[in-house]
Amino acid sequence: MEHLGILCLVLLSTALAGHFSRRIGMPAVIGQLLVGIILGPAVLGWVVENDFVHTFSEIGVILLMFMAGLESDLGLLKKYFKPSMSVAVCGIMVPVALVYILGRFFDFNNEQAIFLGVTFAATSVSISVEVLKELRRLDSKEGTTILGAAVIDDILAVIILSVLVSIFSDVAKSSGGHVQSNLALGITLQVLYFIGIYVVFKWVTPTLMRIGEKMSVSASVILMSLVICLGMAYLAELVGLSGVVGSFFAGVAVAQTGYKREVEESVEPIGYAVFIPMFFVSIGLHMTFEGFLSDLVFIIPLTILALLTKWIGCGAGAKALGMDWHSADIIGAGMVSRGEMALIIAQVGYSAKLLTSEYYSGVIIVIILTTIIAPFMLKQAIMRQKKTAKG
Repeated sequence: MEHLGILCLVLLSTALAGHFSRRIGMPAVIGQLLVGIILGPAVLGWVVENDFVHTFSEIGVILLMFMAGLESDLGLLKKYFKPSMSVAVCGIMVPVALVYILGRFFDFNNEQAIFLGVTFAATSVSISVEVLKELRRLDSKEGTTILGAAVIDDILAVIILSVLVSIFSDVAKSSGGHVQSNLALGITLQVLYFIGIYVVFKWVTPTLMRIGEKMSVSASVILMSLVICLGMAYLAELVGLSGVVGSFFAGVAVAQTGYKREVEESVEPIGYAVFIPMFFVSIGLHMTFEGFLSDLVFIIPLTILALLTKWIGCGAGAKALGMDWHSADIIGAGMVSRGEMALIIAQVGYSAKLLTSEYYSGVIIVIILTTIIAPFMLKQAIMRQKKTAKG
């Protein structure tokens, strides 16, 4: 029964916070993130990250990215693949290099400084997706490039993380020859997964959707689309990728069938009524102010670098492939948010002794701060483009 009370509190609070955020000209997601901070350990302590909250939030981000896939144009994704690749690569190289230097300045050893850079190289585009949907820019060239770059970014971040943990962690150092074989196996499985996506696009999704249409069960087409979504997310996690990669491609696959609108109109209310608010709140729940003041000398420069390196790095990657300055500005801002991906990497690094307890809470605070600031940056970048177009 306690879980029902938590769910009721979260849904009411996020609805009100999202409403008031919109009323004062901010993206609704800002208010929802702040709800997590206020209800969580940082302020009131009424809601904590438990299995119930974690499960709902995980389903929430999977449904959010599934809907992003549904709204994506496969032709545009192919068209903007090169800019997406350039954005992803530059958006990893610049943060890793400059955050590494900052880590060394704070006496991190070589391995720890590299890991700190990788933590802030990861992008969590789910927050940007919400802002782009709100401003009706998800299917624009900038939105498409951000989505494509985020998927590539996620893959590269997972591979780099796997290499670092395999080579530098205490477990790796004690396991000797298993390191290279495990790493090779992981990369092989991920390659096979992306080959499998073609099969899902070509045969599996159309077949399952047709079967769903012929079934006499209520909402069977929607049921089949969710089976594809959750199944691809599960398989992605099984090979070491983020589940959002699988759910995004599941959405793109379903969008190629004749059931796109029916699925979209049914899944969106389910996601936004129950699961997605819990995801936004769960990010805020990670925030604590323990040691905040004493860590400010570390938190402030790291926050500035985390924001600027991704914004400038990804923007430069877009500009290098022919985007105009305003588009590069939007793409850079859209890639700033770190969110759940960086939180996961930080936790993995902490467990592998690549991130010390002395700096762990500071890193988490910076991840949350960038996630809160990113929607402001993205909305302002879009407003600048609109102002120039009018002007």
